[in-house]
Amino acid sequence: MPNSITPCLWFDTEAEEAAKFYCSVFKNSRFTLVSHYSDAGPRPKGSVMMVAFELDGRPFTALNGGPQYKFTEAISLQITCDSQEEVDHYWDRLTADGGSENVCGWLKDKYGLSWQVAPRNLIEYMTGRDLEKAKRVAEAMFKMKKIDIATIERAAQG
Repeated sequence: MPNSITPCLWFDTEAEEAAKFYCSVFKNSRFTLVSHYSDAGPRPKGSVMMVAFELDGRPFTALNGGPQYKFTEAISLQITCDSQEEVDHYWDRLTADGGSENVCGWLKDKYGLSWQVAPRNLIEYMTGRDLEKAKRVAEAMFKMKKIDIATIERAAQG
C-alpha cells in the first residue's frame, strides 16, 4: 500500500473553526475526526487538539498547537478552476472576513493560509510549448490579482 500524505495545518486555537470554514467553501467536504486534549496537556483538558477533515475528498489535519507558528507564503494550496464562476466562488469566499488579495491569483484567507486560485487554462498556457503565448499570458496575469479568464484567453490568442 502506498504512503499517504496529509497536510497538517497548525493553528493556535482556531483549528475547528478553520476546518468548518474550509468545509463550507469546498464541495464534497466533511469532518472525519475531532480529538481533544487530555489532562496530559499541554493545552487545557477537553479543548480541541486536532481536527481531521476532507476538502473535496482530500484529507487534511488541523492542529491547535499554540501561537508559536504562523502560516507564510512559503507554502500555498492551489485550487485549479474550470470556469470564471469557480474562480469567483473560491476567491470571494477565501478573501471574505479578513482575507487579503495578492497578485497573480494568490490570496490569504482570514487565518493567514495562502492559496492560489488558478484557472486550468492559465496553467496550460503557462506550461505549454508556445513560448510567445506563455509570455503574453504571463504579462496579462502579472497585471491581475484575481485571474480573469476572458483576459487570459485574449492574451493567449494574441
